[in-house]
Parts: sequence; structure tokens; C-alpha cells
Amino acid sequence: MTKPRLMAITSFGLGHLKPASGTWGSLPPAVFAAAAVLLGLTHQTMGHDGDFETQFGWVGANWWIYHGVLLTTFLFFGAACIVQGGRAEARFGKKDPSQVVADETCAQCLPLMFLPAEVLLRTDTALFTVLLAFVAFRVLDVVKPWPANGLQRLPGGWGILIDDLVAGVYAWGIVQVVARLGV
Repeated sequence: MTKPRLMAITSFGLGHLKPASGTWGSLPPAVFAAAAVLLGLTHQTMGHDGDFETQFGWVGANWWIYHGVLLTTFLFFGAACIVQGGRAEARFGKKDPSQVVADETCAQCLPLMFLPAEVLLRTDTALFTVLLAFVAFRVLDVVKPWPANGLQRLPGGWGILIDDLVAGVYAWGIVQVVARLGV
């Protein structure tokens, strides 16, 4: 099991789950996004009296909660990779060990952020978009298209993180195109 000081870089133990530890590490942001859709934390709706309000009566708060949690997750797990990456590689005895999934947790946030408002207004399209973001990121993380494939050679935590961030940006692009074209 992971020492307590390396818990963040294994996404609090998710990196020890098999098979496909990277998929387990990608789940927290996607699960949060799906829950946020179901709880109405992704958009605002017009009230019956014409006042602009959210489903829970918090004027303007829901959108910020959704993006605030994703941004905080992105920053926390990205920092965990950078700070603890070298230590984790030494502990697990290899470059970018499979137990290290904070990079997936961090980068999965990217395709879930700044989705078009129209997509988030309907639960079915919002959940489809969350699923698309998850699948697109996982496929791109495994395939590692250029330049992600070469960036793993960077030392320590940067080598662990950067390739996943590239996959996250590519997945973000795919999700944005599909969401905006209504495909």
C-alpha cells in the first residue's frame, strides 16, 4: 500500500485498483461532473416569474461550484504529480508507475470544463457529454498522440503529468467540437 505522503499521487489509493488503474484515476472528475449534472450544479434556469435563478435558488452559484471543484481538483492533483512524482518513481521503481494516477485525475478535468451552456441545459445531453469527455480522454491517454508520446521523457513529475495534460487538451477539443456542432 502507499505511504501516507504518497496518497495524493495515487489519487488516494485508486492507483492500486486493477485492471486499468488509469481508468480508475480518471473516474473522480467524471463522477463529480455526472453528479453535478443530476443535482443541477452545471447551469442556471429562468424562474417562473422571469427572475434569473438557479434550480436551488442560488443566483449564479451553481456554475461556479461545478467549475470551482474541477479547477481545485485539477490544481491539487497536478501539484501532487509535480511535487511527488520523483519520489513516487523511486518508491515504485519505474518511470511513470501505474500506481500513479493523479495525472489522470488532473487531466480528466480539462474536457469537462467550459462546456457550452446549451449542452448542460438538458440532463441527457449533459450526461452524454460527460461520458464523451471521459471516453475521449481515456482513449487519447492510452494512444498518446504527438506530442504527448514524447513528453513522458521529461524528468520526475513533469514527465508523469504533461503527456496526460496534452491528452486532456485534445479531449477538450473533441468535446467542444461535438458539443457545439450538436453531433
